[in-house]
Amino acid sequence: MSFFLKNSKMITFVDLCSGIGGGRLGLEKNGFKCLGFSEILQTSIQTYKTFYDTSNEEELGDLTKLSMDKIPDVDMLIAGFPCQAFSIQGLRKGFEDERGQIIFYIQKILKEKNMKYFILENVKGLTNHNEGETLTSIVQLLDKVGYNVFYQVLKSNDYGLPQKRERIYFVGIRKDLSYSNYEFPKPYEKKAELKDFLIDTDRKYDYNNFEWLSKYMNNKYNVGKYDLNKILAEDFLVVDTRQSDMRFFRGYIPTLRTGRSGILYVRDGKLRKLSGRESLLLQGFGKNIFDKAKGYRDSLLLQQTGNAMSVNVIESIGSSLKELIIKNGDL
Repeated sequence: MSFFLKNSKMITFVDLCSGIGGGRLGLEKNGFKCLGFSEILQTSIQTYKTFYDTSNEEELGDLTKLSMDKIPDVDMLIAGFPCQAFSIQGLRKGFEDERGQIIFYIQKILKEKNMKYFILENVKGLTNHNEGETLTSIVQLLDKVGYNVFYQVLKSNDYGLPQKRERIYFVGIRKDLSYSNYEFPKPYEKKAELKDFLIDTDRKYDYNNFEWLSKYMNNKYNVGKYDLNKILAEDFLVVDTRQSDMRFFRGYIPTLRTGRSGILYVRDGKLRKLSGRESLLLQGFGKNIFDKAKGYRDSLLLQQTGNAMSVNVIESIGSSLKELIIKNGDL
């Protein structure tokens, strides 16, 4: 999906609320260059530095305490600003939640640093939070500091990742530039094969605690519905257990998110736990990162990938933005 132009100027960016760098990696796949990153969770910073060479970059720290002169002069920023304030999984306090205030710091950075472009990501729940008024307010905040703002809900499984994940993405282009007709990328023509992502061969993920699973199969909601032998006969059938609920998915994994556990799948007649490294693949981090994450604690990786941006989606957005920039002679 990447679009390159020989001898073109490299687009530079800073990675804010970076997590473990899903947004960064998506932009790097288009030839963009990261000059700095901002994250407050030490575990995420450690993972980020394992995955990427940050030796010549600014480690910006907490963006709420950030001095503007510390931010490198770059073409754009990318940020997966905190979503808990808008998510249906949280209390949905929006701007009343201090995490919901991060957008104001992003607005200030855009205004002070006069960047040409931005890409932002948040949960789908933002679209109807406070009957849509929160979304309108965010667009107005960004418009006020000089940007044409485009937004759309995109599904990760439309972009080569077998994960049922929906997020809202924002693209901003500074108003004084000659183009303002950004269009979000079209879905991939070919769907991804789930089996290509569930490749961890470590035997520790073989799951044989059928007594525990039978509690879900035989509770008052599910009793008599399922046959364990039939479940084990269907390779790459996904089994998701939550509270008293038991759900099955074919061809994709349910949305990965922070704190999610209990996802199993069938392979070679056995139930297996979804590994942390497999969750990285399902977010588009690729085999190189999969290898770098060997030895990482599964609970940590599952948490971090659940909070990451889908690499393929950002790669596609970055590609379409770069095409627009080149088309208009700005590279």
